[in-house]
Amino acid sequence: MKTVRLSEADNVVTAKSPLEIGEDGATQLIPRGHKMATCDIPAGAPVLKYAQLIGYAATDIQAGQHVHTHNLEFRNVDTDYEFSTNLRPVAPAPQQDSFMGYRRPSGRVGTRNYIAVLTSVNCSATAARMIAQHFTPDVMADYPNVDGVVAFVHGTGCAMGGDGTGFELLQRTLWGYAKNPNVGGVLMAGLGCEMMQIDWLIEAYGLTPGPLFQTMNIQDHGGLRKTVEIGIEQITAMLPEVNKATRTECPASELMVALQCGGSDAWSGITANPAVGYACDLLVAQGGTGVLAETPEIYGAEHLLTARAADRAIGDKLIDLIKWWEGYTDRNGGSMDNNPSPGNKKGGLTTILEKSLGAAAKGGTTPLTGVYKYAEPVTAKGFTFMDSPGYDPASVTGQIASGCNLVCFTTGRGSAFGAKPSPSMKVATNTEMYNRLHEDMDVNAGTIISDGKTVEEVGREIYEMWLRMASGEQTKSEKLGLGDYEFVPWQVGAVM
Repeated sequence: MKTVRLSEADNVVTAKSPLEIGEDGATQLIPRGHKMATCDIPAGAPVLKYAQLIGYAATDIQAGQHVHTHNLEFRNVDTDYEFSTNLRPVAPAPQQDSFMGYRRPSGRVGTRNYIAVLTSVNCSATAARMIAQHFTPDVMADYPNVDGVVAFVHGTGCAMGGDGTGFELLQRTLWGYAKNPNVGGVLMAGLGCEMMQIDWLIEAYGLTPGPLFQTMNIQDHGGLRKTVEIGIEQITAMLPEVNKATRTECPASELMVALQCGGSDAWSGITANPAVGYACDLLVAQGGTGVLAETPEIYGAEHLLTARAADRAIGDKLIDLIKWWEGYTDRNGGSMDNNPSPGNKKGGLTTILEKSLGAAAKGGTTPLTGVYKYAEPVTAKGFTFMDSPGYDPASVTGQIASGCNLVCFTTGRGSAFGAKPSPSMKVATNTEMYNRLHEDMDVNAGTIISDGKTVEEVGREIYEMWLRMASGEQTKSEKLGLGDYEFVPWQVGAVM
């Protein structure tokens, strides 16, 4: 029997392959990646993995038995938090790495050069898509420095309060995409009568209309057909100017990477996530920024992050987010354990406490330097956190709005996720899935288990790909054309 022993303090362990456990003449099949008890665990006792709590025994569990949803129960966390007790100073990198990026007039650096068609409301979504669809590869062939024209449409923008949380989230998201350094030009299209008025957005965030930031609405321009025609004219006029942007050598400190996971399995916390964490440490040593998100998916692991908070105020911000989410799920009749998903559970994850311990590993080991609201501009360097739901498209949308110019996405069950304007690479947690979905996977972290590679070796492979993709190397998701439909702003509040 081969297993991965995570800690001497653990009372469960993750199996590398299906096991038949004999007990009183009976056999029990434990699926690959699922847990087995390493000792007897009485009913009601805490169950530990990674030397951390993942739930409580719902029944008596004997050594060697399968531990999963049938005998492990979730309880809300009740933690005495420590702050700034696990601070590991960041040693500067021995050499400054660089990539070829687009230096913007603001001083920020892009890894791609898109024109974005943003919508203030769902009512202008079709117009935006029609405008973007005009700019086919044949049209764009005359503008080799422009990666494309992309419509970012959504399902809201009206029938919402004009001063509530949902309104603020959408405003920040639209503003963030307009200002993302991977965007060289913006056309914002609306209907005209919606709650999310374009003029309000411009005033609230100090946006300045000009040759590379145009606005329009269907009601003022005479209907859909005329709006589409005018929009095409406006972007056609932008293209020569946006095409003037060229790549220049830029330091790795200008990279801001969205750290994301989806379709996780039991190997996520052992292979891909800690490898991404090591890559994040390498980036932080260069002066760059990693942005972890998905607040419900650090639930039960937040105490590990408060211990890394650079100061008490940063740690308190994180705990405030946890408390908000507990209240939010309670008000809506949910549970913090609604995640893991059925696929996560099939892959061996049982409770959100277990899943969160693996998810938090993407943040590496350096101090937590900032905690931010959804789509709020991330200004701190180093390892940071942005509030978001665990739903991948909504979470990545917020990270890109916060300024991320790259996305790194780990997956165990498999994912066909992609993002624009910030390219997304995918890291597989296990070799079997990597081989099955190799057209969608960029890096196989499963080699840590199957081939004996170290977390550090795979982490450096991931980091080096960040530099290459930042310089223009296409990820698998880009080659497949993903990213046009993954713009999903987080909706909070009443729709009236």
